[in-house]
This record gives sequence, C-alpha cells and structure tokens, in this order.
Amino acid sequence: MDKVELLAPAGNLEKLKIAINYGADAVYGGTSTFSLRIRSGKEFDLDSFKAGIDYAHERGKKVYVTINGFPFNSQLKLYENHLAKMRELGPDAFIVSSPGVIRMARKVAPEIPIHLSTQANVMNAMDAAVYYDMGVRRIIAAREISLKDCEAIKKELPDLELEIFVHGSMCFAYSGRCLISALQTGRVPNRGSCANDCRFPYEIYAHNPESGTTFKLEEETEIGTYIMNAKDMNLASHIDEILSSGVIDSLKIEGRTKSPYYVATVTRAYRQAIDDYYAGVFEAERYQKELHTTQNRGFTDAYLISRPFERHDTQSQGFTIQEGTHQVAALVGEEGTTWRCKDKTCVGDRLEIVLPVGATLQEVENEYGKVELGEEGKWWLTIKKIVALSGKEFECIHSGDLNDIILPTKFPGYTILRRDIREARAKKGLTPEPQAIQRREEKY
Repeated sequence: MDKVELLAPAGNLEKLKIAINYGADAVYGGTSTFSLRIRSGKEFDLDSFKAGIDYAHERGKKVYVTINGFPFNSQLKLYENHLAKMRELGPDAFIVSSPGVIRMARKVAPEIPIHLSTQANVMNAMDAAVYYDMGVRRIIAAREISLKDCEAIKKELPDLELEIFVHGSMCFAYSGRCLISALQTGRVPNRGSCANDCRFPYEIYAHNPESGTTFKLEEETEIGTYIMNAKDMNLASHIDEILSSGVIDSLKIEGRTKSPYYVATVTRAYRQAIDDYYAGVFEAERYQKELHTTQNRGFTDAYLISRPFERHDTQSQGFTIQEGTHQVAALVGEEGTTWRCKDKTCVGDRLEIVLPVGATLQEVENEYGKVELGEEGKWWLTIKKIVALSGKEFECIHSGDLNDIILPTKFPGYTILRRDIREARAKKGLTPEPQAIQRREEKY
C-alpha cells in the first residue's frame, strides 16, 4: 500500500499555502454557496482558487473541490455551470454528496475523479458499492464509522479509496443531519450555513399542560448546560493503529473556517505522526502536546475505535470552547522578512518559533532581535526592536495592527511565533487559569 495521504482544510489562499507548508499532501476547499462552508467559500473567488491550485500543483500537492451541498430544483443549472467552471481550474477531484450531482459531474467533467462527501453517510459495503458503481473513486466515510467497518468495505471493494476524519469539530447530529439551526435561525446546516446552535448553553423546563405550570429544571453544580456540545475529534494517538490496518487511503483534518494557527499546528502534528509511524518511532504524547496548544472543546477519540454506545466522553457540557496551552503572537509573511501581530507583543518578549515542516533557521543576533536554539530543540526569538517597514517604531504592538514588522533575519514563510497561554493572559491582565491548563496537561 502507498503511504497514506494527509488532507488538510483550505479556507482561503493563505490557509491553503500554510497547510501545504506544514505538511499536507492535499487540501480541500471551494468557492460559492455550493460548498458546505459558505463562509470559507466566500473567501475564495475563481482567481484566488486557481492560484491555490497552481501553488499546490507546483509543489506536487493536490486540491479537491468541495461541491457537496444538496441542490434545489431551481439550482440545478447553477450547479452544472459551477461544475464547468471548476473543471476549467484543473482540480484533482470533486467532493460531492448528491447522487444527482455525481451523475452531473460525470457528464460535465468526466476526467475529474469524484470523491463522495461524508454528508452521504456511507457506513457499509453495500452503500459503498452503489456509489462505486456510479463512478465514485473515493468515499469519505461518516464520522460515526468504525475501523472494522472500513476494513469490511475495503475487503469488498479493494480499488475504492477510503478517507476518514481524524481531527476537528464533531457534529451533535449524525454527520451533519441536523435541523436545530434551521428551526431556530432559518440557517440550513446541509446547505452550508449552520449557526452552530448546539454549541450554546440551554435552560431546561418541564411544563404541565393540565395546570399550565412550568418548572425550570436545575442542573447539578459544575455539570453545565451545554447539553448538545460535542467534543472535538482527536485521533492522533491512534494513527499507528489506523495505518496498521492498511485500509485507509487518506486522513482528513476538519476546519476550513478555523485559524491559520490551527491549520499549521494540526497539520504539522499529524504529518509528524504519519512520518514517525513509517519510521517506526511513533510517540503519541509528542503529537498530543502540540494539538493541545490549539483552542478546543475538549478532545475525544470519537467512534472509529470504539462504538458510539461505548463512549462516555464525547460531550463538553460545561463550556463551548477552551483556550489551548499557547497563544499565537505573530505570523511571519510569505516572503519571510516581516511579521504581523496577532497578540500584544512588546520589546523584550521571548517568543517560541514554530517552523514549517522541513524548514531550518540560523542563530543570529542584531539590533532587531536574537534568534537562538534552546532546550528540547525549540527555536526562540527575543525581540529587541519593533520597527515597521514604514520606519515607525513601537514599544508594544497590538493584535490587529497591520504594520509589517522587520525580523532580525529571513525566516521561512508562514513561520509562527507563539507564547504560553499563561503569559498571554497575564499581558492582558487576566487570571492565568492554571486549573484549566492542568486539566489538559493531565491527558498527556
């Protein structure tokens, strides 16, 4: 079997480039409302998406186009036109959900491979065979599938590629089959505009229609009322088991609307996990430590290894999202000569340098700062001067400032500068929340 593919989200052109620089073999994204992430679809236009495809292909990487919405009758011609436009850009596959769109894609762009979206909810070899006969060459399995079921599908259809999610947001419903958002806000999840109503706290009442009496039900102390809030999937500790099965062709990271830091860090962690597996040096704790630097809703290994009825850790009832162990301070530009502030940064600050996969640095010290290799092989930048390209000088610079700040030496493009979350909170005058951080570190 060939080496497994690592597939990362591309919410816009910058995040597409970051994903590739941090180790993705392929990325997925789309334009327009025909993709199931309307917000990220609006961040690409035809020109920028074409630029992303060209950028990926120049580096031997692939781009899969998301066209996985479910069309109304009034949209059928629009879908056909959109497929034709996407065909002209030369992507490596279409990701679709609807059987009708599959047939339409084969007519409009017969040379483009078809990947079946997780929205189609394939869980067994029988359904997989139906789609395979229709021309689908890869199935993105439902998040609720088990590894044993993947093995059964592969045994029945050895030429069918299987892709599974390994990290990212989990849906309260069955792979997105949810109407809560549509009911409460009119935003339809399966058309890309989910309002994430499951992420909010709810008050629960009992009503007696005979007497007209309504009672508010009180939750136990510290249990919380985020009763539909699913934890985030994190299968990094099981990558060795997944790859040893020999039946998975692609590992997918969720998150087209998430931050550049999330894309970089998560892609880099799974790249290391995959490479370490093939090198025979797999070490789950290393990858988990990096993944826990990102914001999350708590982590669960979900359902691939254990069946849903065996799980008791898939909900975060006490909060909607929590900080990771680190905060991004700055992002280095593509050219590698300047950085932009993402969190308050001052002269004298010492920031950890997170490099793209395969990138290197040289130690240097000058008027702008000091770059050094520290303990555990980590690179650090101590800031001595904050000077913009315009010549303006700062003692401190704040998040959202668009000045490009000069680096002491050329860095690899899209390098990340970060600090411990306790330090970041202290700079804002906030409590460090050591207990929350400890809860995360206990999972290592």
